[in-house]
Amino acid sequence: MKRLLLIFPFIGLSLAGTEIELKTPTGVLKGTLEQPAQEEKSLVVLIHPGSGPTDRDGNSIGLPGNNDSLKMLAEGLAARGIASVRIDKRGIAASKAAGPKKEDDLLFDTYVDDAVSWIGYLQGEMGFKKVALLGHSEGALITLIAAGKKPVAGYVSLSGTAKRASPLLREQLKTKLPPNLLTESTVILQQLDQGQKVAKVSPELNVLFRPSVQPYLISWIKYTPTEEIAKLTAPALIVQGTTDIQVSPADADALHEAQPESKEVKIEGMNHVLKAVGTDLKEQVSSYSNPKLPLHPGLLGPVAEFLQGIQGKPEP
Repeated sequence: MKRLLLIFPFIGLSLAGTEIELKTPTGVLKGTLEQPAQEEKSLVVLIHPGSGPTDRDGNSIGLPGNNDSLKMLAEGLAARGIASVRIDKRGIAASKAAGPKKEDDLLFDTYVDDAVSWIGYLQGEMGFKKVALLGHSEGALITLIAAGKKPVAGYVSLSGTAKRASPLLREQLKTKLPPNLLTESTVILQQLDQGQKVAKVSPELNVLFRPSVQPYLISWIKYTPTEEIAKLTAPALIVQGTTDIQVSPADADALHEAQPESKEVKIEGMNHVLKAVGTDLKEQVSSYSNPKLPLHPGLLGPVAEFLQGIQGKPEP
C-alpha cells in the first residue's frame, strides 16, 4: 500500500487518496481509499461506478474528457468525515488485467460477486467496523444485489433505475432505431428474456447485442430493481436528479414505493453525472466531459447526513 500524502495539511480535513488492491483468484482489482484526517475506521463507503467502461472516478473511455463526478463525491465525503473506497470494475481502467480473456465470460453477476468480495476485504483486512454501499447508475443495482448477499450498514442508490434491463432497453431504443431494427431488437430482447442467446445479429445492432455480450445481458435482465430493494434490510437512501436524461425521478419514486422505509431525495437541476445542469442537450453532453464543473451543491449534504447517521449508530 502506498503511503498517505497530506493535502492542505494546515486545514486538516482529509488525506490524499491511497491506492488499494483486492486480490482475487482471477486477478487484482484496484481502488482508491479516501480517508478523513481523523479516521477511526468506524465506517467506509464502497462507491461503485455505473455501466460500461466507467472508471472509479466516474469517467468513461467512450467520452472525450472526464467529469470526475465520483472522485469529487469521495473527496467531498472525506471532507465531511466519511471514508470511502471507489473502485475500478473488473476489466476496466486499473483493474483491466483482471478482466476475462473472452468477453462472453463476463457476467453481471461477476460484478456483484466482486462487490461482495470488496465488502469482505473492507470489513476484514482493512478493519472497518461498518461498510455502506453507494452505487451510481447500473452500480446502484450491482451494490443492491450485493447487499442481499452480505449484510451492510447502509445503502445509497444514486441515479439508479427501477426498471428491469429489457424493458429499459426497449424504451431507450424506441426513439433511436428505424422500424426494421426496432423490430429485430424487440425479438432479440424477447429471446434474451427467456435466457436464450441469439446467433445472428444485424451489424447495426452489434454494439448492443453481439453474441459475446449476450451472456452479460441475460444475467443482468433477470434482476428487477424494485424487487431487489424490497428485500433490503439495511437503511436506504434513494437520490435522483430532476434533469437526469438517463434515469427519471419516477424511477426513484418506484424504488421508494417498493421500500417504504427508505428515504428519497430529489435534487432539482441535477443530471446523471451529478452536476447542476439544465435540460438543454448541448449543456448536458458537455457536462459529461467537464472536470471543472463541480458537483451539484445539493448532493453532498443529504448523502453525508445519511451516512453520518449510520456512522454514529451503535453496533447491533
